[in-house]
Amino acid sequence: MNHWVDLEKQYYMYTTRRQPIVLTRGQGTLAWDVEGKEYLDFTAGWAVDVLGHCPPVLVEAIREQAGTLIQTSNQFYTTPQLQLAELLVRHSCLDKVFFCNSGAEAIEGSIKLARKYGKLHLNGAFEIIAADNSFHGRTLTAISATGNPHYQEPFTPLTPGFLHVPFGDAQALKEATTEKTCAVLLEPVQGEGGVIIPPPDYFRQVRDWCDERGILLMLDEIQTGVGRLGTLFGYQSFGIEPDVMALAKGLGGGVTIGAFLAKERCNVLQPGDHGTTFGGNPLSCAGAYAVFRYVAEEKPPELGGVGVVEHAREMGERLLEGLRGVQARHETLVKEARGMGLLQALVFHDDISPQAVTACNAQGLLLNPVRPNALRFMPPLTISPGEVDEALARLDRALDGLG
Repeated sequence: MNHWVDLEKQYYMYTTRRQPIVLTRGQGTLAWDVEGKEYLDFTAGWAVDVLGHCPPVLVEAIREQAGTLIQTSNQFYTTPQLQLAELLVRHSCLDKVFFCNSGAEAIEGSIKLARKYGKLHLNGAFEIIAADNSFHGRTLTAISATGNPHYQEPFTPLTPGFLHVPFGDAQALKEATTEKTCAVLLEPVQGEGGVIIPPPDYFRQVRDWCDERGILLMLDEIQTGVGRLGTLFGYQSFGIEPDVMALAKGLGGGVTIGAFLAKERCNVLQPGDHGTTFGGNPLSCAGAYAVFRYVAEEKPPELGGVGVVEHAREMGERLLEGLRGVQARHETLVKEARGMGLLQALVFHDDISPQAVTACNAQGLLLNPVRPNALRFMPPLTISPGEVDEALARLDRALDGLG
């Protein structure tokens, strides 16, 4: 393992604090390192591997498409791209889609759309209201939209035109709205912020306000979309519809893809306004089509005949109940367990996430230290009840060693 760590130090830019684990293989919820040790993977590629590692439906789709057509420019039509577009529109409240390569690109495209909408329909309005503690990606404009100085300070001056207000505070959002406002950009649940869930009536109030002011409601569903919250899209968990929605992560189940979707009334982009070389390529779209169709439409026998999203909701309830039990057993360490669906967090009284992750690694459980005092749980949507219970047992043993 040290060989691989040394290679990173020699050749790779140090931009990520990696765990001292070199993964070489995965299947379902399980992953194995270079030394053959088995882990329960509750990071799932940071909420990407919605069907687990190497799901047969995705592997076969990639294999077939790789032998047919991998890449061509968007100068031409390709069938996987248009099949995926139709599938997404049919299962969502949106009308048009554009495919890109990542979540940050999906946010960039959404921002461009909103600014052009403001130029055409709102007397040139260009400002976007986002939330404190949010995360919208790593490009310069995406971190400008992000409500966290930690990501912004090394790269100032930022792209202008973004205001930030407390997440969950509809009144603060209303007070921040001016004639320059063209859109509001929010995550249904703040994932990178530590799995922060808004008050029950928050999005209804925001939706009504956007309608009243004629501004766009844009949802960053990069982490919450594709079943993660126990509904196919996060907006369904809050009973509203967005005007624009950004997707990535779970959309491809492991292949690289992002997308932003819009209602027809705000579909203002025209030829020349936006483009991409690799976005929407046949290989990624064929993989994403197989994954999304499986999540949205299949009822696999191994899940007891229920749909993937319903199963994720049930497993999320089981996981949250179990985490609350862990909290009760380790009340001197654990402050809170919270989450929706299979996006959850365990919050500590003190900043012990690094030590907790190290202890979990030793027990064969992979978790994400999303905050210095919080661990994030985002396993595959197809996780079994036994795997949930085993992960909780390993977590218990890990925390036993911390006091």
